[in-house]
Amino acid sequence: MSGSDVVFDFGRSARIGLDEAVFSEGKSVGQIVSILADARERKVGLLLTRLDAGKFSSLPAELAADIDYCPLSRIAFFGPLRPVVVTGKVAIVAAGTSDAGVAREAARTLRHAGVEASLITDVGVAGLWRLMDRIEEIRCHPIVIAVAGMDAALASVLGGLVPGVLIAVPTSVGYGASESGRTALNAMLASCAPGVTVCNIDNGYGAASAALRTLSIMATH
Repeated sequence: MSGSDVVFDFGRSARIGLDEAVFSEGKSVGQIVSILADARERKVGLLLTRLDAGKFSSLPAELAADIDYCPLSRIAFFGPLRPVVVTGKVAIVAAGTSDAGVAREAARTLRHAGVEASLITDVGVAGLWRLMDRIEEIRCHPIVIAVAGMDAALASVLGGLVPGVLIAVPTSVGYGASESGRTALNAMLASCAPGVTVCNIDNGYGAASAALRTLSIMATH
């Protein structure tokens, strides 16, 4: 496939308040280059998700020079970046350091939209004291994104402790019975904590988008 096969939705923000992101996984370098060149011509910034280091290193130097790339989250900012306009509203809480990539994907997605999130990592319930040491800080945020793999118990525990919107993200972290995140997904879906919203496995971008929709509604009321 060539770059001409790509029809990028630059008008999405005007319709729903969320920019289209460049989901780089499955796209060729040529397709990504075509999108970036179009964005540069329009003088707009873009968010690229799932951009692996190999594809990033294959981009032309003149385009790569305008990219802020994070290899942990595989998130890249291209072109002008919005200033921070919202702080103190979203906490991203990750159970373990192994979940940090997904948590960072959520944080970087929010930052691209002008939202600075509080990132709290390594507070899984296997060491419950770590979470309890930070719980009052977490409770101050009206939106909490819980990121956890394995048994994903963090989401249910937070669901019983925080009053705000809780968005749960299962990760593919864990041994065999974790089934690449399916066990965590099922645990979050089956949570006895009421009102927990659950995203797809490893979908930090989706969780951030849900948070942005919530912030948009909060701003109009």
